[in-house]
Amino acid sequence: MENYFEPKLPKLEINEMTALGLAHMGDCVFELLVRTWLCSHGGAKVGALHRATVAHVAAPAQAARMDRMLPLLTEEEQAIYRRGRNAHVHAVPKGATHQQYAKATGLECLFGALYLLGRRERINELFILTMEEDDHAL
Repeated sequence: MENYFEPKLPKLEINEMTALGLAHMGDCVFELLVRTWLCSHGGAKVGALHRATVAHVAAPAQAARMDRMLPLLTEEEQAIYRRGRNAHVHAVPKGATHQQYAKATGLECLFGALYLLGRRERINELFILTMEEDDHAL
Protein backbone atom coordinates (compact mmCIF):
# COMPACT_ATOMS: atom_id res chain seq x y z
CA MET A 1 0.00 0.00 0.00
CA GLU A 2 1.38 3.37 -0.94
CA ASN A 3 -1.28 5.79 0.30
CA TYR A 4 -1.83 5.46 4.05
CA PHE A 5 -4.11 8.50 4.05
CA GLU A 6 -6.67 6.79 1.80
CA PRO A 7 -6.20 3.04 2.24
CA LYS A 8 -8.01 0.48 0.16
CA LEU A 9 -7.06 -2.96 1.41
CA PRO A 10 -8.35 -6.20 -0.03
CA LYS A 11 -11.21 -7.84 1.84
CA LEU A 12 -8.99 -10.84 2.61
CA GLU A 13 -6.56 -8.62 4.55
CA ILE A 14 -9.44 -7.11 6.53
CA ASN A 15 -10.74 -10.59 7.35
CA GLU A 16 -7.30 -11.55 8.67
CA MET A 17 -7.15 -8.60 11.09
CA THR A 18 -8.39 -9.00 14.62
CA ALA A 19 -11.68 -7.36 15.57
CA LEU A 20 -9.89 -5.26 18.17
CA GLY A 21 -7.33 -4.18 15.56
CA LEU A 22 -10.17 -2.98 13.34
CA ALA A 23 -11.80 -1.28 16.34
CA HIS A 24 -8.49 0.49 17.06
CA MET A 25 -8.63 1.96 13.55
CA GLY A 26 -12.36 2.71 13.77
CA ASP A 27 -11.94 4.55 17.05
CA CYS A 28 -9.88 7.26 15.39
CA VAL A 29 -12.08 7.32 12.26
CA PHE A 30 -15.19 7.88 14.37
CA GLU A 31 -13.52 10.52 16.52
CA LEU A 32 -12.28 12.39 13.45
CA LEU A 33 -15.83 12.42 12.06
CA VAL A 34 -17.22 13.71 15.36
CA ARG A 35 -14.58 16.43 15.61
CA THR A 36 -15.24 17.49 12.00
CA TRP A 37 -19.00 17.49 12.60
CA LEU A 38 -18.65 19.61 15.75
CA CYS A 39 -16.31 22.14 14.13
CA SER A 40 -18.54 22.44 11.08
CA HIS A 41 -21.51 23.21 13.33
CA GLY A 42 -19.93 26.32 14.79
CA GLY A 43 -17.98 25.01 17.78
CA ALA A 44 -15.32 27.56 18.60
CA LYS A 45 -14.15 27.19 22.20
CA VAL A 46 -11.65 24.39 22.68
CA GLY A 47 -12.97 23.31 26.08
CA ALA A 48 -16.52 23.02 24.79
CA LEU A 49 -15.32 21.15 21.70
CA HIS A 50 -13.38 18.70 23.84
CA ARG A 51 -16.32 18.03 26.18
CA ALA A 52 -18.69 17.56 23.25
CA THR A 53 -16.25 15.21 21.51
CA VAL A 54 -15.83 13.11 24.65
CA ALA A 55 -19.62 12.95 25.07
CA HIS A 56 -20.07 11.68 21.49
CA VAL A 57 -17.23 9.14 21.48
CA ALA A 58 -17.97 7.64 24.92
CA ALA A 59 -19.20 4.05 24.85
CA PRO A 60 -22.79 4.82 25.95
CA ALA A 61 -23.19 7.39 23.15
CA GLN A 62 -21.63 5.08 20.58
CA ALA A 63 -23.91 2.24 21.72
CA ALA A 64 -27.00 4.45 21.29
CA ARG A 65 -25.76 5.48 17.85
CA MET A 66 -25.21 1.82 16.95
CA ASP A 67 -28.80 1.01 17.95
CA ARG A 68 -29.96 3.64 15.42
CA MET A 69 -27.49 2.45 12.79
CA LEU A 70 -28.10 -1.31 12.96
CA PRO A 71 -31.27 -1.35 10.77
CA LEU A 72 -29.32 0.54 8.06
CA LEU A 73 -26.54 -2.03 7.73
CA THR A 74 -26.09 -4.56 4.95
CA GLU A 75 -25.61 -8.22 5.88
CA GLU A 76 -21.85 -7.86 5.35
CA GLU A 77 -21.73 -4.78 7.60
CA GLN A 78 -23.79 -6.55 10.27
CA ALA A 79 -21.28 -9.42 10.24
CA ILE A 80 -18.39 -6.99 10.77
CA TYR A 81 -20.32 -5.26 13.57
CA ARG A 82 -21.04 -8.61 15.29
CA ARG A 83 -17.38 -9.54 15.01
CA GLY A 84 -16.44 -6.41 16.95
CA ARG A 85 -19.34 -6.66 19.39
CA ASN A 86 -18.37 -10.22 20.27
CA ALA A 87 -14.66 -9.50 20.66
CA HIS A 88 -13.18 -10.37 24.03
CA VAL A 89 -12.20 -7.13 25.78
CA HIS A 90 -10.17 -7.12 28.98
CA ALA A 91 -11.70 -4.10 30.69
CA VAL A 92 -14.83 -1.99 30.46
CA PRO A 93 -14.68 1.75 31.33
CA LYS A 94 -16.46 2.86 34.52
CA GLY A 95 -19.01 4.94 32.65
CA ALA A 96 -20.30 2.08 30.49
CA THR A 97 -21.98 -1.27 30.90
CA HIS A 98 -20.48 -4.35 29.29
CA GLN A 99 -23.31 -4.33 26.70
CA GLN A 100 -22.69 -0.66 25.83
CA TYR A 101 -18.97 -1.24 25.48
CA ALA A 102 -19.55 -4.28 23.27
CA LYS A 103 -21.83 -2.26 20.95
CA ALA A 104 -19.30 0.60 20.86
CA THR A 105 -16.52 -1.84 19.98
CA GLY A 106 -18.75 -3.21 17.21
CA LEU A 107 -19.31 0.29 15.82
CA GLU A 108 -15.58 1.00 15.88
CA CYS A 109 -14.81 -2.35 14.23
CA LEU A 110 -17.31 -1.56 11.46
CA PHE A 111 -15.92 1.94 10.86
CA GLY A 112 -12.35 0.62 10.92
CA ALA A 113 -13.11 -2.10 8.38
CA LEU A 114 -15.04 0.24 6.08
CA TYR A 115 -12.23 2.79 6.24
CA LEU A 116 -9.52 0.26 5.45
CA LEU A 117 -11.65 -1.14 2.60
CA GLY A 118 -11.80 2.36 1.11
CA ARG A 119 -15.55 2.75 1.65
CA ARG A 120 -15.45 6.29 2.97
CA GLU A 121 -18.74 7.28 1.29
CA ARG A 122 -20.56 4.53 3.19
CA ILE A 123 -18.97 5.59 6.49
CA ASN A 124 -20.07 9.15 5.86
CA GLU A 125 -23.59 8.04 4.93
CA LEU A 126 -24.00 6.01 8.14
CA PHE A 127 -22.48 8.78 10.25
CA ILE A 128 -24.75 11.48 8.81
CA LEU A 129 -27.89 9.38 9.16
CA THR A 130 -27.22 8.74 12.84
CA MET A 131 -26.10 12.31 13.64
CA GLU A 132 -29.31 13.96 12.42
CA GLU A 133 -30.85 13.79 15.91
CA ASP A 134 -27.81 15.50 17.41
CA ASP A 135 -27.99 18.31 14.84
CA HIS A 136 -30.91 19.81 16.75
CA ALA A 137 -29.10 19.62 20.10
CA LEU A 138 -26.42 22.17 19.17
